[in-house]
Amino acid sequence: MQIAVIGGSRCAAEDERLAEAVGRELAIRGVILVCGGLGGAMEAACRGAKSAGGTTVGILPGDSRHDSNDFVDIPIVTGIGYARNAIVVKSAQAAIAVDGSYGTLSEIAYALQNGIPVIGLNTWSLSQNGQPDHSIIRAQGAEDAVAKAIAAVERSEQKV
Repeated sequence: MQIAVIGGSRCAAEDERLAEAVGRELAIRGVILVCGGLGGAMEAACRGAKSAGGTTVGILPGDSRHDSNDFVDIPIVTGIGYARNAIVVKSAQAAIAVDGSYGTLSEIAYALQNGIPVIGLNTWSLSQNGQPDHSIIRAQGAEDAVAKAIAAVERSEQKV
């Protein structure tokens, strides 16, 4: 199973701890972590995964594998900038959003548009025509987020 952790390249200390805990929990459960491969929430999630023996994939926006954070096992160099956000979420069966700015919002949109479940921790809230949109599944911590993401993947695989 591959689950993306999406979030900003800069984040508050609380969100960094949360992303690291998500990464660790994914690794404990044997899930491959996919992310944008840079700093902030992405680096924290990779650090957490590596601390528990997990595997990490970084889909990089630039032209060099050396741009990845120190905890990425498999850097994927795209050279396509933010367009790589679509690849990040399409490479996963679910996404966990931790914090994030507009790049994260674009990943959330790509995921939802493609039927990929999004679990949210301290991240964006959506509305449409002034009405709340509950497409992002809210979680109450790292373990809850990972459990909800895995359950969503398992439900979608049962439908196939």
